[in-house]
Amino acid sequence: MLTLSRPGTLLVIWVGAALGGVVHLFFTDRRKALRVGGIAGLGRVDLEELFERRRVPDGTPILLDEAMRPVEPVSSWFRMLATQRLDPKSMKAYAYTALMLLNFLLARQTDLRCATEYDIHDFEAWRRTDGRRTVGGSTWDRDSAAVGRLYDYLVDIGYVTARPWRPVRGSMSLASGFAQDIRVRRMGLEQYLFCRDVGFGGLAPEAGLDESFRGWRPHRNRAACELALLTGMRIQEWSTLLLPELGLVAGRRPPSCDVDLARCAKGRRPRSVYVSLGAMELLDPYLLIERPEIVAAAQRSLRRRWRGLFVVSRLEADGTRVRGVLDGVTVVRSIRDMPPELRKVAVLETGGGLDPLALFVGRGATMLTPSRWDGVRWRARERMKAWAGHERAPVLPRRCWVFHDWRHTFALRLLIFLTRRRWTTPSASICRCPPRWSTWPATRCW
Repeated sequence: MLTLSRPGTLLVIWVGAALGGVVHLFFTDRRKALRVGGIAGLGRVDLEELFERRRVPDGTPILLDEAMRPVEPVSSWFRMLATQRLDPKSMKAYAYTALMLLNFLLARQTDLRCATEYDIHDFEAWRRTDGRRTVGGSTWDRDSAAVGRLYDYLVDIGYVTARPWRPVRGSMSLASGFAQDIRVRRMGLEQYLFCRDVGFGGLAPEAGLDESFRGWRPHRNRAACELALLTGMRIQEWSTLLLPELGLVAGRRPPSCDVDLARCAKGRRPRSVYVSLGAMELLDPYLLIERPEIVAAAQRSLRRRWRGLFVVSRLEADGTRVRGVLDGVTVVRSIRDMPPELRKVAVLETGGGLDPLALFVGRGATMLTPSRWDGVRWRARERMKAWAGHERAPVLPRRCWVFHDWRHTFALRLLIFLTRRRWTTPSASICRCPPRWSTWPATRCW
């Protein structure tokens, strides 16, 4: 655990007073710890041997007191969740909930073992009603799941005899009991084209050049919209795509392709996605104009970050595997099984420089995160609102479009196409490519 307290190796967040001092929240990152080098009392060889014996997945939360000692049994619970391959995002959310509960109980001079039913329900009231910053039902349902899962672990290890609260209507859950507000929205053809070309692409409503546009990389943004709509992929799936997955290697661009999703898919469930001709064609302006400019301007930054990158020397198995140097060690990785964190730092050594393997890159030639894409989306929303009074502007929703609405639109058009095809040609084989919009003939495919 000494390696986890070295400054710069982990994210440190001050949480509050506990156990006579302060509690810090850390998130493990093995690669950062190895790049730091020697730790007090440990050389690099000893550090590598320690990591071999104590394999803690990256992103595992760890609570340390002011003496840098693990706060138990919560830290062990996090490690158990990590060994069960819980998603790092879920573990991070659980970590903040557990820390808030711990600090709430400590303020009452109690702890997890001595907490009563009233303490737990008061914590719920504080989160939802009495706190300085309260939360809604959906956020509390996530908090309640974390609290319930934590106490299940405490019961399993014998730390407590039972959950400190009684069942309500036969359920031990602390959830709000309200059904989730599932907002399913779709886009019409006019709405989508206005969003793609005016909002994301910076064009005028008449499809002409808008000289007042001061945005950045409109070809990239339009290509991302088209790819998201015509494939139905989630944002974590299309935003983390690598060039070899689309066959974009050695200057080649196939007319269409199939992408095998695995590690970046929801729930890490493998599936195949068909990328049609329309989505591939709209990538051309970005790949030929904008992306080379971004990569060329970022060469000094990439060289400076060399030690922290996964430098790929060559592609293998028809572009499905990569061989390169990661943390000073030559490794071979299957592309479909690469996590988003590794995809973000993967670059190809071309001999004339470093070329990121990520399809969509931003400043510094780094893969755009979901929060960065959210920034692009909100700027597009502001442009659409500015042009909302134009005669060619469609009706805009009161709430900003989210990228998942592209997926809803894809699913709806696919269902309409399959239904019509089944009605018109019941004995024909079903085509895998739905038409773009209902105004097109039912037999025309993307």
